[in-house]
Amino acid sequence: MAFVLDASVTACWAFRDENHPRATSAFSRIQTEEAIVPSLWWFEIRNTMITAERRKRMGESDTASFLRYLSQFPVRTDLTPDGVQVLRLARAHQLSVYDVSYLELALREGVALATLDAKLAVAARAEGVTLIGEPS
Repeated sequence: MAFVLDASVTACWAFRDENHPRATSAFSRIQTEEAIVPSLWWFEIRNTMITAERRKRMGESDTASFLRYLSQFPVRTDLTPDGVQVLRLARAHQLSVYDVSYLELALREGVALATLDAKLAVAARAEGVTLIGEPS
């Protein structure tokens, strides 16, 4: 079954010195299941990489390698967010529209969410969304 993959989990895969059980669980799932992402994800991943380059955490070739590696996985970009629901969720949980775009997508698709963002995880639980790497 598909799941929503957020940028925090994806970024964790990019750095050898970062490890989190939820990211590991999501990585296991993407081996055989499709990940769904909002269009924002594309920009967030690249921004994470360029920020890491500026901080000398990785080089241009590392960024290129990771993006090539990432492209081998089944990731579907969703382009049809429910704007009313996004605003409702942002207001209800005092989160950014960017963050709740992942939650809105998980709710709309009826699938689990993979995130390392603590506030987003709290909101997901409150909305009844299953989190990857947590007991159901």
